[in-house]
Amino acid sequence: MDMLPILTELSQKTPTKILLVVLDGVGGLPQTPGGPTELAAAHTPNLDALAQKSALGLLTPVYPGLAPGSGPGHLSLFGYDPFKYLVGRGALSAIGIGADFKDGDVAVRGNFATLDAAGLVKDRRAGRPSDAENVRVVNRLKTAIREINGVQVTFYTESEHRFVVILRGEGLGDKVSDTDPQKTGVAPLQAQALEAGDTASAKTASVLNTLTTRIQEVLRDEPQINGALFRGISEKPRFPGMAQVYKLNAACVASYPMYKGVASLVGMEVLPVEGVEDAPEGKVKALQENWAKYDFFYLHFKKTDSTGEDGNFEEKVHKVELFDHLLPELLALKPDVLAITGDHSTPSVLKAHSWHPVPLLLYGPYLRNDAAQRFTEDEAARGSLGHLRGVELMPLLLAHAGKLQKYGA
Repeated sequence: MDMLPILTELSQKTPTKILLVVLDGVGGLPQTPGGPTELAAAHTPNLDALAQKSALGLLTPVYPGLAPGSGPGHLSLFGYDPFKYLVGRGALSAIGIGADFKDGDVAVRGNFATLDAAGLVKDRRAGRPSDAENVRVVNRLKTAIREINGVQVTFYTESEHRFVVILRGEGLGDKVSDTDPQKTGVAPLQAQALEAGDTASAKTASVLNTLTTRIQEVLRDEPQINGALFRGISEKPRFPGMAQVYKLNAACVASYPMYKGVASLVGMEVLPVEGVEDAPEGKVKALQENWAKYDFFYLHFKKTDSTGEDGNFEEKVHKVELFDHLLPELLALKPDVLAITGDHSTPSVLKAHSWHPVPLLLYGPYLRNDAAQRFTEDEAARGSLGHLRGVELMPLLLAHAGKLQKYGA
């Protein structure tokens, strides 16, 4: 059920402040049966102390059994039903980096990859190159590839192995399958229209298949970045904004373009962040400097996801501990309502997004007694919030902040 029309009627402006912290991919799994997850293995005295005066529960970001992408995972946390408000990763990344992305264009998220001599995927992220290396390779592609079959092709750097392509031309569609096989040892997939008879999407698929070949030709002398995998093919969507629906003046504090994109899509103002890559200290500084200006803040941390995707259990534990070290600075701002959760699980043992619920911590007024003692998956299962779907989080935050009127007579 799409709750946005009801919440639009019930929401009201108040001076209270909400801080939503998203530890990307924070949920995990034990390395061995009976062992600790990454959260349980981490030394987190600040999170533990906060948990003991908060309410906890489990949250399924999208739907039981579905391993969500970051786009639908985040939209759900923001209260937008991801089965109705559909958007591809290409559009999110394009919006997030400020690309020239117009109505009728098709945006595509690309991963630079390493292919072996047989053309099989050896590394889906090309060793996670630096942003500077990404810029260098993108500049090569900009010079060599400007048009395919009458369609204008424009490349943009996103970050590390990620880049964005904007296709501009007549008669393009976005119902196209990804070329990323999501595993190594196989060839990149052929893009295909998802529905028979969709000539516009078939045209886009043909352009992408040609583009895949051309990129391999241009980069054939590169030792590591010698291929590209495409995903999230999408046109530009339009969603109702948080100011309209929730009466919120909302801000986003994030470093990576995709997350800036999804926040922009729902009407948040994206704040500048100092520093490179995830820049946790820069994010806290941006939050502090802008605290008086907004009443809702979305604060995103990426590396709990990246380390999970890399299969690095110990490093994911370390990233959780780094956040724990920053937590007192967030609490010093005295948010009226604070939520800490994830947009999906990324267990190190799977090296991928998974379908497992994520823990949810809610700190604020009007809480019931809670048995949870730590911010972990097992402790969250004992909490008073029970088990929620992602779209149920925003009404809960608004209610605790006094921003919702009574429903019905």
